[in-house]
Amino acid sequence: MPVVRSKICGITRIEDALLAAEAGADAIGLVFYARSPRAVDVRRARAIVAALPPFVTSVGLFVNASRCELNEILDAVPLDLLQFHGDERAADCEGYHRPYLKALRVRPGEDVAARCAEYPSAAGILLDTFVPGVPGGTGESFDWSLVPAEPGCPIVLAGGLNAGNVCAAIAQVRPWAVDVSGGVEAAPGIKDAGKVRAFLAAVRGA
Repeated sequence: MPVVRSKICGITRIEDALLAAEAGADAIGLVFYARSPRAVDVRRARAIVAALPPFVTSVGLFVNASRCELNEILDAVPLDLLQFHGDERAADCEGYHRPYLKALRVRPGEDVAARCAEYPSAAGILLDTFVPGVPGGTGESFDWSLVPAEPGCPIVLAGGLNAGNVCAAIAQVRPWAVDVSGGVEAAPGIKDAGKVRAFLAAVRGA
C-alpha cells in the first residue's frame, strides 16, 4: 500500500509546528477564519511558516474568503497550498498560482464521487464531517463507506480522527493523506506532544 501522508491542522504556535515536523508530519495547517478557535493572524502565520524546516508543506485554510482578502494574505504569508472549506465553486478556488484542496462536508447518503467531480482542477479533495453551521474541526467522523474506491482524485480524510481510529480509517478508505486537528490537542489550537507523536506513529504503522 502506498505511503499515507499526514497533516496536522489548526497550528497556532511555532513550537507546535516544529513538533509536528519533528514527529514526521508532511504538512501543517493554518486557519485563516476568524470564527475558529484555531484562527491565526497574518503576523503569527508568517512567523510559523518561516520557522518550518524544508519539505514540510504549509497549508492555508479559508472559509468563503473574498479574493481581495485572500490575495492580501498570500502577499504576506508564503503558503504552499490552499484549502477551501466554505461554499466555494471550482472557479473561486482557482487563480491564486497555488494548488488547492477543496473540503467537502459529507452528509449521510452523500454521492461523494459526484461532488468530487465538481472540482476537476483541485489537487485533492478533503472529506470532512457535515455538522450544520460548522465548516470544519468538528471532531466527529462520518460514514467512511461513502468514500468510493475510485474517487477520481487524491482523497484527504478528515473528521474525528485520532491515534485510536486512524489505522482503521486508512485500512477502509485508503486515502492519499489524513488530516487531524482536535484529535491531537490539549486545548483548541494547542497541540499535545504525546497525541501528535502517537497519531503520526499510527499513520506510519497503518
